[in-house]
Amino acid sequence: MVKKNQTLGEFIIENQEAFPYSSGELSRLIRSLRLAAKVVNHEVNKAGLVDILGLHGDTNIQGEDQQKLDVYANETFIQTLINREIVCGIASEENDDFITISGKNNDNKNKYVVLMDPLDGSSNIDVNVSVGTIFSVYRRVTPIGTPVTSEDFLQPGNKQVAAGYIIYGTSTMLVYTTGCGVNGFTLNPALGSWYLSHPDMKFPENGRIYSMNEGNYVHFPEGVKKYIKYCQEEKDDRPYTSRYIGSMVSDIHRNMIKGGIFIYPKSSKANNGKLRLLYECNPMAFIVEQAGGKATDGFNRIMDIQPKELHERAPFFCGSKNMVDKAEEFMQKYS
Repeated sequence: MVKKNQTLGEFIIENQEAFPYSSGELSRLIRSLRLAAKVVNHEVNKAGLVDILGLHGDTNIQGEDQQKLDVYANETFIQTLINREIVCGIASEENDDFITISGKNNDNKNKYVVLMDPLDGSSNIDVNVSVGTIFSVYRRVTPIGTPVTSEDFLQPGNKQVAAGYIIYGTSTMLVYTTGCGVNGFTLNPALGSWYLSHPDMKFPENGRIYSMNEGNYVHFPEGVKKYIKYCQEEKDDRPYTSRYIGSMVSDIHRNMIKGGIFIYPKSSKANNGKLRLLYECNPMAFIVEQAGGKATDGFNRIMDIQPKELHERAPFFCGSKNMVDKAEEFMQKYS
């Protein structure tokens, strides 16, 4: 029985049997992510006071300039997971390749791999707009006792055992799923505890918000252009409201609560879209589906795509089911 205002620790213990594997390791993994999130939250909240704003001077594997907080968040999550002896491998959007973790006894006994975007929307930090962390958890597929390989990371999203995000906004929230619905926890900064504030989160079937970067309109596929015009048409319950923050975590979080669709399509500038399948699309798709929404690439279910490389990109349509269905109609008809 879900009790509002219970702590994340209490919730994990009470729902241990609902996890795909009940050895306790997945619970420890969630607790580790919870700890790292508190550390990163502390740094995000004082970003304007100390020298962690602005560019770090390096470029990540995606060719994007790394913000200082990107680097800090990446190191914090990686070190926390390594120190807790829970995972056998980590892949991050900020790193060229995956990290193998053999354990202190070099026995490669751990069963889980984590993929993450340590700070989504970090270019918003300078202007004090919400940012987030996204994580995805899989059970390894290679034999226990051997080092992880790319095969452990290149799994379709339907093999995820957990996924979640942390949103660093007006309040800090951790939202996650282990395949049994979606629950949101809000951090009480005075006590350092996470409390269940949003139990059993659900997307409304219909929404009135569409979220995309309309500045790239001329580069979008014809199906997306037609859908935008549909959203703007003065008919029935339309026009819809356009809301775009530029942080996927924040946009999807709002749409889950209020009802809406988030679209980051392919374009003439980015033929496969810009979002990363493994670090962004798959974990958010798992959450969206568990909350009763829908997530596709405009034609096919995101979580059924077989990844071919760590930093693979994909177009992304997700949100309220009926809105995504309608967007897919336009894609199939015009694109």
